[in-house]
Amino acid sequence: MEIIEIVTVLGVILVSMTIHEAMHGFMAYYLGDDTAKLQGRLTLNPIKHIDPFLTILLPMILLFTGGPVFGGAKPVPFNPARVRHGEWGSALVALAGPFVNLLFAFITYGIYTLVDPTPGGTLSDVLVLAVMVNLGFFVFNMLPIPPLDGSRLLFAIAPDGVRRGMMAIEQFGIIGIFLIVMLASSLIFQIMSGAMNGILTVFEAIFSVF
Repeated sequence: MEIIEIVTVLGVILVSMTIHEAMHGFMAYYLGDDTAKLQGRLTLNPIKHIDPFLTILLPMILLFTGGPVFGGAKPVPFNPARVRHGEWGSALVALAGPFVNLLFAFITYGIYTLVDPTPGGTLSDVLVLAVMVNLGFFVFNMLPIPPLDGSRLLFAIAPDGVRRGMMAIEQFGIIGIFLIVMLASSLIFQIMSGAMNGILTVFEAIFSVF
């Protein structure tokens, strides 16, 4: 890859990651918890959210190896005890991040469809990359594996025994996610590719009416 391509990829990843993490903080603040605000994470400044491995190294490795591009950032802190609506409030905080990525992918896909840029041109490349990166962020983070965002929804409806198991897994944090990605990369890539293609099909159906 040329330098300009790498810079473009990193730029799209940083924007996608920033809106993801900021939305966690905004949702928590809306539901009554100001932890993220007090720690300076209620911001669209990407520097506040960067994790060297999740934000930069992992997505670039996936890009070079041909896998779906996904990643993350430093988790935005929040206090579940201060969030309204109990576990459902915590689930809303978690889901706000990936769903803003889904919305961003939808909007970007719509712009691509309506503008119809020249294939292979800079605008075309950036829009396609933005769609795929944000769909990757959405699908990966919705996997119900602690501490990914999707696990919060499962936690809200799970019985106590399952919750205890999830809390035990969550203690491994990023190390646990790294091991799962490495050990089950083929399965995860298949799941993600299938889900992303399904979402793209829905997008195509929606915008075909315009």
